[in-house]
Amino acid sequence: MRRTLYGRLALALVLLLVAVGVIYGLLSAQLTRHYQQQLDQAFNRDLARKLVADRGLVREGRLDQAALKATFQAYMNINPSIEIYLLDLDGRILAYSADPGKVKRRRVSLGPIRRFLAGDDDYPLLGDDPRSHERYKPFSVTPVPSAEAAEGYLYVVLRGEAYERVAAPAQEAFLLRLTGGALAASLLFGLLAGLLLFRLLTRRLNRLALAMEAFRESEFSSLEPWPTVAGGDEIDRLGSTFNEMAGRISAQLDALRRQDALRRQLVANVSHDLRTPLAVLHGYLETLQLKWDQMNPEQRRTYLEAALLNSERLSRQMAGLFELSHLEAREDGPRLEEFPLAELVQDLVMKFRPRAQEQGVALTFDKGTAVPFVTADLALMERVLDNLLANAIEHTAPGGQVTIGLAPVNDGVRVEVRDNGRGIPSEDLPFVFERFYQGRGDHREKKGHGGLGLAISRRILALHGSTLQVRSRPGEGSVFFFILPVARRGEG
Repeated sequence: MRRTLYGRLALALVLLLVAVGVIYGLLSAQLTRHYQQQLDQAFNRDLARKLVADRGLVREGRLDQAALKATFQAYMNINPSIEIYLLDLDGRILAYSADPGKVKRRRVSLGPIRRFLAGDDDYPLLGDDPRSHERYKPFSVTPVPSAEAAEGYLYVVLRGEAYERVAAPAQEAFLLRLTGGALAASLLFGLLAGLLLFRLLTRRLNRLALAMEAFRESEFSSLEPWPTVAGGDEIDRLGSTFNEMAGRISAQLDALRRQDALRRQLVANVSHDLRTPLAVLHGYLETLQLKWDQMNPEQRRTYLEAALLNSERLSRQMAGLFELSHLEAREDGPRLEEFPLAELVQDLVMKFRPRAQEQGVALTFDKGTAVPFVTADLALMERVLDNLLANAIEHTAPGGQVTIGLAPVNDGVRVEVRDNGRGIPSEDLPFVFERFYQGRGDHREKKGHGGLGLAISRRILALHGSTLQVRSRPGEGSVFFFILPVARRGEG
């Protein structure tokens, strides 16, 4: 059987109320006994003195032994609830009204007697019970024959053995029925009220547990958020924590799914898009192996250079694929810093100018007005501009021109790379940022490029919250541009 928090609380409440009932019963019995002893002693404080006066126990200044014996006999029959003892000044028992075989003490302690006679009213004031070595009883005492000429004490035990045997059990049974019924009713009411309160308190916790189970059974994909309450109790805070935890779990699972999809896509790309360079490389090497003796040195060099070219192309494609997959799977943002974009562009122009001159292309930097610092990842921005410049130079015919321009716009800096090459056909324009895409007439195959540079650049700018865009017309060239945010500092 499944154990629930409500069931455990209910069991704990039942055990607690039973324990409270038992403790209450014991305390009630003890306090009732104490109260009855206090009441009896206060009410019968002068009983011993009245016995001496009413029964004529003192005559001519002397204790009348015959009257004392008659008093013993009379009270044994008339009022057996009290016991009368005659003590000497040292507390020794001289005579008594009880059965001789049941008196076990030979003397009674005088300390309580002296306190009683001194007027101590801190009742119940208990004295020795001559019938037991362990029990103490409320009493009444008076010096005899008088306080001025005391020769002993008349010691009256108020709740004697007969009272304890007959009256006390009946009285306790009555009190038990009286208080027991009230106690049982109170405990039953407390139990029902406690069970109701526990049900109300655990109902929300049970709903939260059901929500957690539903979230787990849905493979952590379907979440019913726990309603948040400002300044709520512990359950509300637990629900809010569950919402945050479930959100993070869902986000992490989505990230894992995305990474798995990227992994699958990477494998598909590797198997599909690298098939051609591998086949070409294999073909050249196989030809060299089979016809090595039939080829002259020039033919061998041509085939080796072709194999090496395809090997280099394969390496670049692999590096680009892994770089793009890393960027797409990246969860942490770029490492932002403030830097002068103009200096970075100037360094890149110096880097690419020899290549541009080799291809007969003019490479210029159009800085325009003063350009403010920007906030971005310096290394990633260098990668973007590197790709765009290499792509522009590659697609510009000899005698053409490539220009990189910077211009402040609102709260950013617009960066554009322009060329006057052959441009991009309109039907190819929507797909230029897709990996491995090569439009009609594209000569990158010959150059050994894999079509990943623009995809990588666009992904890097997406991590910066920017977008790489393009405008192009066939025969007029292309313009790739994006915007970076301005840093809060000087100009560069």
